This record gives sequence, C-alpha cells and structure tokens, in this order.
Amino acid sequence: MAPVSGAVIDAMERFLGDGASSSLMYARVSFDILGKLPAIEFEVQVRVARPGRTIELLEATVIADGRAVLQARAWLLSVQDTSSVAGGFPDPLPPPDDLPRGILDPVWSGGFVASLDVRPCEVPVPGRTRVWLTTETPFFADEPASELARFIGLVDTANGVAVRESPKDWMFPNVDLTIHLYRRPRGRWVGLDTTVVFGADGHGLTSSVLHDVDGPVGRSEQILTVRSLRR
Repeated sequence: MAPVSGAVIDAMERFLGDGASSSLMYARVSFDILGKLPAIEFEVQVRVARPGRTIELLEATVIADGRAVLQARAWLLSVQDTSSVAGGFPDPLPPPDDLPRGILDPVWSGGFVASLDVRPCEVPVPGRTRVWLTTETPFFADEPASELARFIGLVDTANGVAVRESPKDWMFPNVDLTIHLYRRPRGRWVGLDTTVVFGADGHGLTSSVLHDVDGPVGRSEQILTVRSLRR
C-alpha cells in the first residue's frame, strides 16, 4: 500500500501539471483499499470531481489486472499567508541524523521493508513509538518522484511501526489511510509519532502525527480490522 499511495499522488500531480503546484496545496488525501494490491503493473485513472480556483477535489482509481484495487480522493486548498496566526503545533521529533539506525519489528519481511532506513527516537513499546523513515531506493525506475509523492509513499508504514500484538497471532491490516496536511512536507525523511489502539469488537485505529525535518506537518489515521490467527 505505501508505495502505491505515493504513485497515486505522483499521478495526481502529473494530471494537474506544474501550474497548480504554487496555487493549491494537498490538504487531505484519503485512500480506500478495495482488495489485495498485487505486485504487478497497474494503471492510475485521475479525474476532477470538484473543480475550483481555491478549492478542488480530485479522485483517482488504481486498476490492476482489470479491477479497481484502490480509490483515492484529495482535497486541494489555496495557499494563503497565515503565518501571523500560525500555532498549536505538536512538539517536534529529535532530528533523524542524530539517531542510530534500527529495524522495524523483526516479524516484518519483504523488499519494501528491507529498503527502509529506520531511526527510532527511543525503544518502542507495544502500540506506541516515534520513528523516522526514509529510503534510498528510487521511487520509480526511470524518472524522479516529487517530495510529496515520496513522503506520502511512506506514511502507510505507520501501521507496522508500533506493533501492539504479534502478527503471528493477530492480523490487523488497515482498510484505509487518511492524511491531513497543514503544511507541504519537505525533505526525504518521514517522522511518525504513532499510537495503535485495538477495540473490543474487532476494530482498531493507528493514529500518527506526521513530521518532516522542519517539524510536524499533519496527521494520519488508519482503521484496522483485527482478527485472531489462532482460531
């Protein structure tokens, strides 16, 4: 899910072109996962659902093997100078370059996980962690990706950084990802200040404050379906 979400943002940015980059900013992006995302070639279809000069809504659908596997909606809002009233930000994370390299929970495997440079801010506890992530692996094989696409392409990883229960005993995949941004992210690092809650009815929630190297930029939420693997 993580790299696919970044590819969707890249497709949306290409659809709008360079002219929209300075006048509108991505304020909310929501992804609904419709099925397993296969590791095959896929198509991203983008359309304008609500046009406007100061508020615009984009929709995108990821098509793989002839079926829709992901739907996304993005609200873009006009850029205004509100620096005189800016405030209310969460505390920043310690800088990633000052932290030792770590690993995600050892139960996770695969090429995407292996590609990550992980910098924990402290030893994680079940359901709670603060961590920086980046990767040196190019997002696309033959062309650059924007900072926003690379940033959002790592946010879905939040559901794996603060493991509450072992994935050997419990499955807890997210069926969505919603990102709210009050500032455009900058740089190659994604900071996740993450909390995971499991409810008593088979649902859970992964909540993260999102950071770049300059400080907090927004929040993300992922709703989980929690199921025992021991039954």
